Amino acid sequence: MAGRYIRKFTKWLFLSLNILFCIIFLLSCLSLYVNPNRWAAIGFLSLTVPYIAVLLFFFIIFWLILKPRLALLPLITLLIGWKQLTVIAAWHPSHTFNNTKADTTLRIITWNVRGMYGISNSFYTQQRNRQEIAKLVNNLDADVVCMQEFNNSTYPNDPNANNIGLFIKDHPHYFFARDFSNRNGKYFAGTILFSKYPILDTGKTRFVGPEAESIIYADILKGKDTIRIFTTHLQSFEFSKEDYADIEKIKDPNVETIEASENLYSKMKTAFLLRGKQTETIRKLTDLSPYPSVICGDFNDVPNSYTYFRIRGQRQDAFLSSSFGIGRSYNALAPTLRIDYILPDDHFHITQFDMVDEGLSDHHLLVTDLSLKK
Repeated sequence: MAGRYIRKFTKWLFLSLNILFCIIFLLSCLSLYVNPNRWAAIGFLSLTVPYIAVLLFFFIIFWLILKPRLALLPLITLLIGWKQLTVIAAWHPSHTFNNTKADTTLRIITWNVRGMYGISNSFYTQQRNRQEIAKLVNNLDADVVCMQEFNNSTYPNDPNANNIGLFIKDHPHYFFARDFSNRNGKYFAGTILFSKYPILDTGKTRFVGPEAESIIYADILKGKDTIRIFTTHLQSFEFSKEDYADIEKIKDPNVETIEASENLYSKMKTAFLLRGKQTETIRKLTDLSPYPSVICGDFNDVPNSYTYFRIRGQRQDAFLSSSFGIGRSYNALAPTLRIDYILPDDHFHITQFDMVDEGLSDHHLLVTDLSLKK
């Protein structure tokens, strides 16, 4: 008799959990349509999609073994959110990247270079890393190079002295956002775009926010074709070393976590709200492009977010089109953080794509070859 009640209790417990996770998953699917600037909670929910999807998959297996009819509950839930599932991972296991570039293609790199310092605090290592960053980029023979968190200084003893000079031999044309400056105008930071080909026109739109950056574009002339390249760096969570320490505290149930949680929540909520506004700015600008266009950069948001779906629209995702796996592009916090993107519009064929991680930044370098459809 006791065993019967235990089985009944267990069944209802798992069913209740299954229903709860289904509700969370379906709410997270609203991130396709709901701007976090209107409802900040949707930003947090979008981060849970890969994990809830895995749990629902295991519920399907669980119910198929114990009570097959109930497997329909998680199965139908996942089918409703199918669009969310399609952006989590790419499925091209045989993909390779050929360093030799065809003349007819346009090779684009995007990379958050973390100030060109690398991940070391040593002055000498920083000097070496900036050379290694430039070497890696130049060896890939890219036509267009977009970098976020790029710094340039005219002080000779600064680790960032003449960073622009490391790239202009192979990419003589460039446009620098110069979002931040100090030292009487001898130091600048922000997003930059380098090009092998002539730049016909450029534009810059500053985002809203206390530490906001910009979206910039450059019209590249390749042969007889004009191509508009957008690149940007959206609002980050701006976690400090103390914040990462707070994350570790939250993982430890023996440590007081309320204050740490509130601080992290506040920073994340602010970032979601600002990215919501920045996303609308980006979409308006990209929709107005008179030329075939590509937008790339560090969006600081996952593929299940409003940011990603709104900016992407009907565009292609170079990673999803020709890569394999979940495509983690940021080396901290979680193994599912794909927050850097290259999104060409439908005027292009995506020939190949790769991610490169040489330990020179907390972000991976993204590179793709595109060809214009004729």
